[in-house]
Amino acid sequence: MRRLLITGWDGFVGSAVRDALKNRSGFEALEVVIPSVPMELLDKATLESAARETRPDCVLHLAAQSFVPSSVSDPRATYDVNFYGTLNLLEALRICDFKGRMLYVGSGEVYGWVEPEALPVVETQPLRPRNPYSVSKAAAEMMCYQWTQAHDFDIVMARPFNHIGPQQAERFVVPDFARQVMEIKLGLREPVVTVGSIDVTRDFTDVRDVALAYFLLLQQGKAGEVYNVCSGREQSVRGMLERLISIAGVDCRIAQDETRMRPTEHKRMYGSYAKLNQQTGWRPSIEFDQSLRDVLSRWEGRLKHV
Repeated sequence: MRRLLITGWDGFVGSAVRDALKNRSGFEALEVVIPSVPMELLDKATLESAARETRPDCVLHLAAQSFVPSSVSDPRATYDVNFYGTLNLLEALRICDFKGRMLYVGSGEVYGWVEPEALPVVETQPLRPRNPYSVSKAAAEMMCYQWTQAHDFDIVMARPFNHIGPQQAERFVVPDFARQVMEIKLGLREPVVTVGSIDVTRDFTDVRDVALAYFLLLQQGKAGEVYNVCSGREQSVRGMLERLISIAGVDCRIAQDETRMRPTEHKRMYGSYAKLNQQTGWRPSIEFDQSLRDVLSRWEGRLKHV
């Protein structure tokens, strides 16, 4: 049984990882180990304590400050958590003589603005991060690569694109829109969905597929290599909202709110998962509409009990 330590295990992706371990065959050899004292990325002592207590064979590093607007309003806090927190984790593992594999979860945001002719994005695309969040993730990823070279650490790096699922916090675009649409359906708000920039495209992957990709990378990824985790499909954000409205069966209008606009928003983005597929056989399996239905269903359940 391989002992798996997860940072951010109680978050959105962490919950999908735990569900996958319970509900899918093929991962029986992995056991999540939970330290008695919660890990804090900015408190190296708790990280050392967790590593000594759990003696993991592998580490899945999910914990991060991942909300782009928060990174813009407080860049230093984002750099502290995402870069220095990752450094604290690496140093704690080294002190505890960790000899296993770590998967660093970065972000597709590190690519920034990409020329349309360069789409879909592959891993060799130059990084042009355009906000503090993506800068922090690119820097931490480069640090992880450096540790594979200078400290002989076995680290694989993932660049997930937008992922969605029923447990995602409502400050992100899909659950935000799903909540508004369901409030309209239940008569809890006027038939208006308030939005920011929706005439853009993104690459959405169901978080349950993302969790599977992480397990496969822990098992089969190559140390020092980086892999896109994405659907390979370009989805219009406006089209996504229209699908939510159609699935819910509501009649409403869309109103743009200038305060929701992001000044460095890139217009088009989607990636290629060919490298991940070639290395592990992974491909997304959950249809986009099914993901949207599941998000809507969760909001319907929550709002009926308000």
